[in-house]
Amino acid sequence: MNAIVKKSAKVLGLLALTIGATATANTSAQHHTLAQGSAGDAGKAKTSAIRIDGSSTVYPITQAIVKLFQADPSNKGQQVEVKVSGTTGGFEKFCTGKTDISNASRPILLAEMETCKKNGVRYMEFPIAFDALTIAINPQNDWAKDITVAELKKLWEPAAQGKIMRWNQVRPSWPDRPIALFGAGDKSGTFDYFTEAIVGKSKSSRKDYTPSEDDEALVAGISKDPNALGYFGYAYYQENQSKLKLLAVDNGKGAILPSTQTVEKNQYQPLSRPLFIYVNPRSSTNRQVIGKFVRLYINKVSTVVDSVGYVPLPDKVREINFINFNRGKTGTVFAGKARINSKISDLLPKKAEY
Repeated sequence: MNAIVKKSAKVLGLLALTIGATATANTSAQHHTLAQGSAGDAGKAKTSAIRIDGSSTVYPITQAIVKLFQADPSNKGQQVEVKVSGTTGGFEKFCTGKTDISNASRPILLAEMETCKKNGVRYMEFPIAFDALTIAINPQNDWAKDITVAELKKLWEPAAQGKIMRWNQVRPSWPDRPIALFGAGDKSGTFDYFTEAIVGKSKSSRKDYTPSEDDEALVAGISKDPNALGYFGYAYYQENQSKLKLLAVDNGKGAILPSTQTVEKNQYQPLSRPLFIYVNPRSSTNRQVIGKFVRLYINKVSTVVDSVGYVPLPDKVREINFINFNRGKTGTVFAGKARINSKISDLLPKKAEY
C-alpha cells in the first residue's frame, strides 16, 4: 500500500489511550512467556504455523509484518496463516484456542472475555496503530461534502430501515435520489465501533444495506454506484483514492476530514479508534516462533503502519509494549467496551481485567 502517513511528536490523544491500555496492564502469574518459550518447543518442527485471524482493518498491517518475518532467512519454512473473519469472528476462534493471534479493530468485549476465561485462554493486549474510520461516497457525488454525526445516526439507526431511503431525507438540500449503503458486516469490529460511536449502542444498526467483513468489497461497491455511501478503515481509502471521495464528519465542532493530523490532534471524533493485536501466550503451537514474530511486530509496526495508511503510535508505546511482552502481562484495561473518546484520566486508574 502507499506510504501516506508520517510520525508526529505530538500525539497526546493517542498516547493517553495507548499508555492506559498497556502501562497499567495486570501482571500475570505466568512463568512461560512468549519471549521465553518452553523446553518442549525445541523438538517442534519449524513448519509449525502461526495462526492469525480477525479484523480486515488490521489485516494489511499484519500481512506486511508477515512479509518481513518470512523475508528473514532464519525464518525459512515458518508458516504464518492470516485469515479474515472480522474482529468478532476472530475472537470466536481465538477464545476457543483455535488461533494464536487475533487482529482486532476494537477492544475485547465482556462476552469474549468470559469465553476466553472459560476456555483457559489468556491474552496479551497490544495497541499497534490508530485508524480514522472513514465515510466515503462515489466520486460522481457532487452534492455532499460533509455529514453530521446526527445525520449519520439518522441514516444508520435501526429506525431508518425501510424509511430513510433517499439522500434528501438525510439533508433536505441534497437531491431526491436513492441512497445505497455499504458497511461492515456484523462480525466486524468496525461494525461494533461504528454503531456504538454513531448510533449510541454497539451492534445497533439498520439491516437493509450491503454488508461485508471485506473492506475491499465495500470499496468496490461504493466505487460502482454514484448514489453510494459507506464506511471502512482509512487505509482502504488511501489505497483507492481515485475510486472514492471522502465526507468530512461534523461532531458539532465543525466538519473534519480524516487524516493523520486530525487523528493525532483528537479532532476527528468520534470515529478515531485504536487498533490491536491480541496474543495467546500459552499457545499450543511453537511458542518460540510466535514470540519471535510478536517481537518483530512490536518493533516494526510503526514503520509498517506508515506504509499501509494508518496513524503510527509514539515510540513510547513501542517501549511499553516490549515491557509488557517481556513480562508476560495479560488482560485488558478497556473493561469490555470500545471507550469512545477515551482520555488518559479515564484509563490510568483502571486495572487490567481478565
